[in-house]
Amino acid sequence: MSRSVTRVAEAARALGLDVSIKTMPNTTRSAADAAEACDCEIGQIVKSLIFEGTSSGTLKLILISGRHDLDLTRAEQIFGEPLRRADPKRVRAETGFAIGGVSPIGHLTPPETWMDDALLTYPVVWAAAGAPNAVFSADPCTLAEATRARVFVNGSG
Repeated sequence: MSRSVTRVAEAARALGLDVSIKTMPNTTRSAADAAEACDCEIGQIVKSLIFEGTSSGTLKLILISGRHDLDLTRAEQIFGEPLRRADPKRVRAETGFAIGGVSPIGHLTPPETWMDDALLTYPVVWAAAGAPNAVFSADPCTLAEATRARVFVNGSG
């Protein structure tokens, strides 16, 4: 198990999340890949998107349903500033994860986190566990609490 996957497992235990990390034989980088590997609906996949506020310079983690695209205009309204995709090197340095394996939990420096309300419509969601081929399942309400995520209406499909 890689260091980042181990960190996710340790973070889950510390947060009281009962998760079982699954390592898949193939990548789960895309929502479609992850849904196929997890044998679930694409909407149950948690896409972890990292943006940087252009004014504040802070990283923002947006947890969005695999069935949605991010409504960037809406996200910029929520954050009160323009957003840009975060630099992958910065993402790794601050979160400890490479793009494609960014987990909602276990960050070196936890970013401000928001969650798409569509994820709350499922009894179980699947999220990256620190590597492009590692995932874990969780109750979405429990995951929102554990990440201190603020829930928002994305509205983009």
